[in-house]
Amino acid sequence: MKSAKGNHYVDSGDVMPRRVPSRIRALLAAALIAVPGIVASASTPDDPDARPPVTPLDLQIVRHARAILDTPAKWNRADNRQCPADARTFSVYCALQKATLDAGRSFEHRGAALQEIRFVIDEISASREYEHRLMDYNNDPRTTFADIQDVFRIGEELLALRLRTDATATRAPKDEPDAKPAKQP
Repeated sequence: MKSAKGNHYVDSGDVMPRRVPSRIRALLAAALIAVPGIVASASTPDDPDARPPVTPLDLQIVRHARAILDTPAKWNRADNRQCPADARTFSVYCALQKATLDAGRSFEHRGAALQEIRFVIDEISASREYEHRLMDYNNDPRTTFADIQDVFRIGEELLALRLRTDATATRAPKDEPDAKPAKQP
């Protein structure tokens, strides 16, 4: 309910000058409604330890990335996280990006497939400090092509394990005990 109060309209606690045309008031109101969502999403931190849910497509993405990067000749050892569509060599990051796009999914920097590979790199290179794990591990002179293939293989195994574990957890009845006692003879 609007009521005149001095030089302003009072509407549910909001004060707006009377001289502002109604179209501009409507635009301002719409902007004020939209801004909190934009500000909230803009201020959401990029969580390097995010662990998004896994889908079978994430496992396919890692398998396909491993196939894309199947020979040392296809490995780009100088990654800058720029992945041209017509590339003939691929870094770990770009192989995962291409595999994601080939699978028909939009590329997400913190998607489950990429995150799982980051976690594998964290484990196998714990003594190394990387700012950008995928790029820096890829570019590290100590990293070999066999290491890259191992990262993909371990990532595949962990994703498959998470899928099996998640599927088992959703199928298990909650009211039944995990194990039945053995019958005594």
